[in-house]
Amino acid sequence: MKAAIYCRLSEEDRNKQFETDDSNSIQNQKAMLLQYAMEQGWEVYNLYSDDDYTGSDRRRPEFNRLLEDAKAHRFDIVLCKTQSRFTRELELVEKYIHGLFPIWGIRFVSIVDNADTANKGNKKSRQINGLVNEWYLEDMSENIRSVLTNRRQNGFHIGAFALYGYKKDPDQKGHLLIDEEAAAVVREVFTLFSQGYGKTAIARMLNDRGIPNPTEYKRLHGLRYQQPRRKNSTLWKYFAISDMLTNEIYIGNMVQGKYGSVSYKTKQNKPRLQSEWFRVEGTHEAIIERSLWNRVQSMIAERAKPFDCGTVGLFARKAICANCGYTMRSSKNRGRHYLQCSNRHVAKDACIGSFISVEKLERMVIDELNRLAAAYLDKDNLERSIEFCENLQGQKKQLLDALSAYEKKIAEYTKGLRDLYMDKVKGLLNDSDFSALSKEFSSEKSRLERVLLDGQRQLAELEDRIAAGDNRKALVERYINLEHLTREIVEILIDHITVGKRIPGTRDVPIEIHWNF
Repeated sequence: MKAAIYCRLSEEDRNKQFETDDSNSIQNQKAMLLQYAMEQGWEVYNLYSDDDYTGSDRRRPEFNRLLEDAKAHRFDIVLCKTQSRFTRELELVEKYIHGLFPIWGIRFVSIVDNADTANKGNKKSRQINGLVNEWYLEDMSENIRSVLTNRRQNGFHIGAFALYGYKKDPDQKGHLLIDEEAAAVVREVFTLFSQGYGKTAIARMLNDRGIPNPTEYKRLHGLRYQQPRRKNSTLWKYFAISDMLTNEIYIGNMVQGKYGSVSYKTKQNKPRLQSEWFRVEGTHEAIIERSLWNRVQSMIAERAKPFDCGTVGLFARKAICANCGYTMRSSKNRGRHYLQCSNRHVAKDACIGSFISVEKLERMVIDELNRLAAAYLDKDNLERSIEFCENLQGQKKQLLDALSAYEKKIAEYTKGLRDLYMDKVKGLLNDSDFSALSKEFSSEKSRLERVLLDGQRQLAELEDRIAAGDNRKALVERYINLEHLTREIVEILIDHITVGKRIPGTRDVPIEIHWNF
């Protein structure tokens, strides 16, 4: 039998001294699990370790590598310290531990909480563990959000890193000090713009002089900035200059909460309404004088050119340059709209550039959508629906079984409480024993009722997902034979589109559409 060992650093036991160190927690987990595998006579296939990741983070690299290897059945057992180290989400417990792992022939074992899929008798226990871990995540998220909101309201900086031009005050948590080296660049950017230089031109000037952009500046100064390094990631770009010129932090105001998380289950953020931002004036020393700031804001307002009466462009934030990964910007020439990569203007050899008309891209997307729709609708719909919903239906059955068991337990405790009262009335129980037992029964009954309520909520969500899957055919049918796209349709159907450079000697522009379905 081959075992895959999975370890993860939890929120409660972070103690790393250096970036390159494995945490003691991870080391202890490895030692414990290796010893257990040896005692069971299991061969260790591989050891997967995610350090500095939470149990709700689905982007864990080693976690996802383990799942790929499990699917390929490169081992027989997944071994963890606790179920929560594998995941704190009930959805993933059901999807993998109770759903896909049995299909793949994988046994799941966690040694501290005695979870073992080979033991059919503790399935309910694993599901309850999943619910408890889910509650933990939700409660922790709410507590953290409350603390952060309070600090924002009082003007304390809560970011992991200070904005470019500032550094964290070592003597006062949440207070910012001017970083003179970076502040000099900030002042220059504002001054150049006030003198009539454009944002792309300013970016090129900084790049030509070899001045590192804010991301690279953090790295050069030893800050543990996690953003991956990519081509041109050290260069100043249009949007970096644009964001800097409108950020009130440079006049001494703390503005936070511009983006908020969609859910505690995901790292995805979405923009908040300006009325929901946390804005506190005069929290730190200003880098830019008010007179210069006001002049720059007036110039920005004068230069603003809405796409079409302020509407969002058809492919805004959806078109990406295939050569450098930069988001393509819209432009207008002789009444026609175009998308282009402006990255090639910020520095020599930064990008070969991508260019396409919005009209041409729209036609290419419609043609591809119609091709996919025809191919999709030609398939056996029954077979496709069964394949898609099989796992979800399995999860639904498991959840229904669990809910039925919880309802039975609640009924037993309700009857138990009645029996206790009758025993007290009959004199079979004294007041002290009745009080202790009834408290215990009531507590367990209340807990099970909470579990049941949460399970019912999850069942409703699961049924919605099944319904959404069954409606995919209708979604595709809805958008075939289109003559034109709308922004709403683009948002629904497309995640992003990569656009390459026109093929020499032709009018063809290579594109790759990444759909949402």
